[in-house]
Formats: sequence, C-alpha cells, structure tokens
Amino acid sequence: MKDIMSTKELSQYIGLSKSKIYQLIRQKKIPASKIGRQYKFSKEMVDAWLKEKIITLPKESPTKLPPEKSKKDERT
Repeated sequence: MKDIMSTKELSQYIGLSKSKIYQLIRQKKIPASKIGRQYKFSKEMVDAWLKEKIITLPKESPTKLPPEKSKKDERT
C-alpha cells in the first residue's frame, strides 16, 4: 500500500464507499489534504485515525442475575 492514497484507494483500504468518505471529509471527521481538486490521504494518519476511533467496551463486571422467584411468588 502506498503512503499517500486517493479517495478510491482509501475506500478499498478501509472498506467504506467513496460517498461515505466524502461525507466524513465534509464533516471534518477524517484526516484529508486537498491537492488541486483531489483529496489525498496519508496512510500513517488514516491508521492513527482508525486506532483513535476504536470502540472499547468497559471492563466486564460480574453480571448479577435477578433473584430466582419461588413457586409462592409466582402464584401471587
């Protein structure tokens, strides 16, 4: 993979459509440089952006199950 990518190359690299990439550019959510009429993307910056956008789940805490109902509770 090249160090500098076009929109088409970026689309293939990260698996997003070109229209989605242009939407992210308009929203200033993806690092891009405009050279003339074309956008160019640094692989290094895109990789850093992807790492920053990783969604991590909080540490798992033991799940407490609700108390089991007794037969007496079910009849009421």
